[in-house]
Amino acid sequence: MNLIIPMAGWGTRLRPHTLTVPKPLIKVAGKSVVQRLVETIGRQLDTPFQNIVFVIKPEFGPAVEKRLLDLAERLGARGHIRYQKEALGTAHAIAMAREFLQGPVFVAYADTLFDGAIRLDPSADSVIVVKRVERPEQFGVVQLDDAGLITRFVEKPEHFVSDLAIVGIYYFRRGEQLRDEIDYLLRENIRRKGEYQLTDALENMLRKGLMFMPATIERWMDFGNYRAALDTNRAVLDIESRNGTPLVDGDAVLENVRIHPPVYIGPGVQIKDSEIGPYVSVHSGCHITGSRISHALIGEQNHISGSRFSQSMIGNHTRINALEQPVSLGDYSEILNKS
Repeated sequence: MNLIIPMAGWGTRLRPHTLTVPKPLIKVAGKSVVQRLVETIGRQLDTPFQNIVFVIKPEFGPAVEKRLLDLAERLGARGHIRYQKEALGTAHAIAMAREFLQGPVFVAYADTLFDGAIRLDPSADSVIVVKRVERPEQFGVVQLDDAGLITRFVEKPEHFVSDLAIVGIYYFRRGEQLRDEIDYLLRENIRRKGEYQLTDALENMLRKGLMFMPATIERWMDFGNYRAALDTNRAVLDIESRNGTPLVDGDAVLENVRIHPPVYIGPGVQIKDSEIGPYVSVHSGCHITGSRISHALIGEQNHISGSRFSQSMIGNHTRINALEQPVSLGDYSEILNKS
């Protein structure tokens, strides 16, 4: 089983947090988004992934590449880096990992987090993960026949055709079939709005009689902007708490601290004279004193003092004093108000 993860986008809607870190490597409750994605899919399988391919921009650099390869190794797979140098669409990104489109293959977009089981019917040529949504016109959706099989893919329909949105996770029993259709799109230069689209390849496979089945998940968690990231942080903390996952690292030092769970506190964190939670993730090496924080996603190596805030996302290596309002603050920034 191979896994291809297209993640070459710049994550512009999540700036300033993606100016220094690719969106899939931002941490939520101690794990990067992409790690959570791979682990959640992996739990659905009888056999582990053999190869995990990360399709990225060359500009991400060697440090990011090493983190991704180390992640694959920790998960028991061989990691591979492939580059998408131009933003030429979803099918083009997958084509960069062409040699891994063989045998059973998952394709999963790196900012797609979910909760729930994926049922892989062995008779299906492909399984498309979907979720019922209230605003289907904002998504690509699938239409089903009376037998529950997928008969059509519709991108952001202007009129209602279905409320089953495509989440961004796809399974193919024979990756070669997807490879051949993507090759055809590139060879014939078939584009929509200048890009090679995965849905065009899927439509061609449907026309050839391949069987596509939907798999409905319980929860789909977005990470597109900082408000969505805070909602996802809340959802992940709820899930981890429900599963009994330890959320406060044994290496953390807490002195005169009141915790309102669920809260994640990472290794090396020091908190004094403060009130934390609910729904706060504090990652490694942070120092917090004299503060009241709730509903916040806080990165690594931050120093926060004398502050009262919620609904906030803090990057890494920041210094904050006397903050009294919600904020979205990128890496290596300072807010030093007078106490």
